[in-house]
Amino acid sequence: MDGLIRHITLECTNPLCRMRFPIPARVERIPKCPLCGSPTEQDGEPYEELQVRSTRPAAPGTRIEALLDNIRSTYNVGSMFRTSDGAGISHIHLCGMTPTPRNPRLAKTALSAQESVPWSYSRNGLATASDLRESGRRLWALEGGSLSRPLGEALADLDGPPIVLVVGNEVSGVDPRILSLCHKVVHIPMQGVKTSLNASVAFGIAAYALCTANGHRRAR
Repeated sequence: MDGLIRHITLECTNPLCRMRFPIPARVERIPKCPLCGSPTEQDGEPYEELQVRSTRPAAPGTRIEALLDNIRSTYNVGSMFRTSDGAGISHIHLCGMTPTPRNPRLAKTALSAQESVPWSYSRNGLATASDLRESGRRLWALEGGSLSRPLGEALADLDGPPIVLVVGNEVSGVDPRILSLCHKVVHIPMQGVKTSLNASVAFGIAAYALCTANGHRRAR
């Protein structure tokens, strides 16, 4: 067995509703319409989920890590683990109130990625950031402000020592003392009226931008 989940599509038989929705093909009883409660019927043949094959870099490049300081939401952190697994983040430093994989709720969005991405935990994000900087790593904070530059511009400076992408609290942002230790402050340009994205979404964009650009450099 390849572990792929098979699905079927159901359609409501009520002509005034006709809601369509998928369910796992292995269910024993076809459910009623969750919207109007009418009977449903299967439409089409069972199908398997479509997956993207995993690709591994052929040669090592700049090591990309992440530091998550005082992220409150287990769902955000779980999503960040899943993103880190997909993008190629090599280690996650969890600090302060950031939940760790020991929290069972984190698994709901991590979907086992917490088992494939190495991580460590520290109560003090400033101490961790200081240690990482002293070890020779470059700290890049994902934050706004007058010193921040667009992420795309910073990608030209990828070559060199390992980079640690620093993400702070969903509301208050990166700790000012940690921010003062960072070599770069980068942001994702915004086109609308809002000035920031959800923490896990912003992390995903930045992580993939860094890792993808890093991969292109390795391929040259």
